[in-house]
Amino acid sequence: MNWGKLPVAAESLRWSTPPLAIAALTAGGIVLAVAAATTADAAGRTLVGLAAVVAFAVAALAVRQRPRLEVLPDGAGLAVTRLSGRRELPRAALMRVRIVAYPRLGRRVPMLEIDVRDPRGDEQLLIFGRWDLGTDPRAVYDALAVRGLAPDQTPS
Repeated sequence: MNWGKLPVAAESLRWSTPPLAIAALTAGGIVLAVAAATTADAAGRTLVGLAAVVAFAVAALAVRQRPRLEVLPDGAGLAVTRLSGRRELPRAALMRVRIVAYPRLGRRVPMLEIDVRDPRGDEQLLIFGRWDLGTDPRAVYDALAVRGLAPDQTPS
């Protein structure tokens, strides 16, 4: 029996940055803003204030891009939410979906890569990590593969 996993039909078909991570970023931004407002050192105030602005900006971007990746109804394709808005990718636009391990901080981290070709023939590479998806990219890949949304598995 598969005790640790939900059946395929019960799995979530939407992935995005976890709300708790966004809340933590916002709380960190508030703490930094208070620290910037209460410090007497002008240079320190500027640097800590800048850090607060960056924390708020990253949290706002994460909220704006929810859900980051989603399976369309009936497995017709994928929807990707970016800063410019939501973009639906039909199954025919998906050229390759794969997991690639990139070196990060001395270890190899899995990333989900999706190669897309739009109707004009332009190609685009979309890369999603754990922060974007809120879970291990390999689990998302497995969910996409089960639904037939991971074409062309050959390495490049």
